[in-house]
Amino acid sequence: MENYESLVQKQRAFYRTGQTKDIHFRLNTLNKLQQAIQQEEKEILAALRKDLNKSEKEAYSSEIRIVLEEIKFTLDNLEAWALPKEVETPDSLGVATSVIYPEPYGLTLIIAPWNYPVQLALAPLVGAIAGGNCAILKPSEFTPTTAAILTKLIKENFPEEYLTVVEGEVETSTALLKEKFDYIFFTGSTPVGKVVMEAASKHLTPLTLELGGKSPCIVHSDADLKGAAKSIARGKFLNAGQTCVAPDYLLVHSSIKDQLLNELKSAVTALYGEDIAKNADYPRIVTEKQFNRLSAFLSEGTTFFGGRTDVSRLFIEPTILDHITWDDVVMKDEIFGPILPVIVYDELSDIVDTITSRPKPLALYIFSNDVEVQNQLIGQISFGGGCINETLAHLTSPYLPFGGVGESGMGSYHGQKSFETFSHAKSILKRTFK
Repeated sequence: MENYESLVQKQRAFYRTGQTKDIHFRLNTLNKLQQAIQQEEKEILAALRKDLNKSEKEAYSSEIRIVLEEIKFTLDNLEAWALPKEVETPDSLGVATSVIYPEPYGLTLIIAPWNYPVQLALAPLVGAIAGGNCAILKPSEFTPTTAAILTKLIKENFPEEYLTVVEGEVETSTALLKEKFDYIFFTGSTPVGKVVMEAASKHLTPLTLELGGKSPCIVHSDADLKGAAKSIARGKFLNAGQTCVAPDYLLVHSSIKDQLLNELKSAVTALYGEDIAKNADYPRIVTEKQFNRLSAFLSEGTTFFGGRTDVSRLFIEPTILDHITWDDVVMKDEIFGPILPVIVYDELSDIVDTITSRPKPLALYIFSNDVEVQNQLIGQISFGGGCINETLAHLTSPYLPFGGVGESGMGSYHGQKSFETFSHAKSILKRTFK
């Protein structure tokens, strides 16, 4: 079993020097990270092509650009976020001053997934740096070329006692989790999230869990169907459906189902061409194990569109499954692939009851122009975050905290929330006897 005790001790010793707490040190580190990403851009894009067959356009917009925007937003605001905040003091405490000091946790562990192996590794790292912490980053073993680029990028620009990348398989993560960290940030599946939380509990380590779940997409009778279809197609089939906040399944009002499905077919064709199998830029499924799991769903319901597969290329065509019921296997767990089941409803109350009886989803999408319908669904269903008349876009805003609730995760990040996630709020009451 691997042992990371010496690495952890080395980082803890560096943290105790106080360098990471200096605001200029943090800003310089973020500037250096920004420059390193820009310098390695071509290599990063090539790695994402090799690991997941992501096109340059898709890889840049969904991986690199989001991280660079996160860095820029943090650089513009970090000095203000890091200032002590004076707050009111109750009259009952007499003459005194109350101040909240943001301070770093110390040594942090960031465990990243394979589906967006750059964005979901470096965006949390921005928060850890901004908070003034040291960090060990563990990328996914399922995207090895990208993991190697991340290792190179960090190693060539930062000392390992401050920031470092540790590559390896599940045994590596297990060994890291045995060490005592001051904060853990994990992105991945709910089952693995439970393992991480159990490991963190041994040291009472606070943590953020960015998990997943079956995110519903509700298309009501008054929706703009052409616009909805375009947004759903983009959000569902980006990265071949391997997106934690992708619409997992469609709930469609019975009066507009046929029209919506036809619009969806047109939208998918417009995105990927008449013969998607010949589209060299369509991403592949990450492993044969995932391919086999997803392929098993294709026999359920009726295939309205798509359904073709090629195991030699780990290719699964964007697929729409009609005549699906809540009891079908495809509706049991998060799909995490380019398969979109369709369930019809007549009354909103019925689907609200069904969704709320299941694990809380990471995202929810509503297509309706009726404000009462929008408010009803937002008010009655608990979920991490989402969009009205759009998909995925809430994830890209530094002004909107991103995270799950219940089984879909705990804690959130992005923008100021990333700084707050990786900072402890130290409360001080100061009295004078003059």
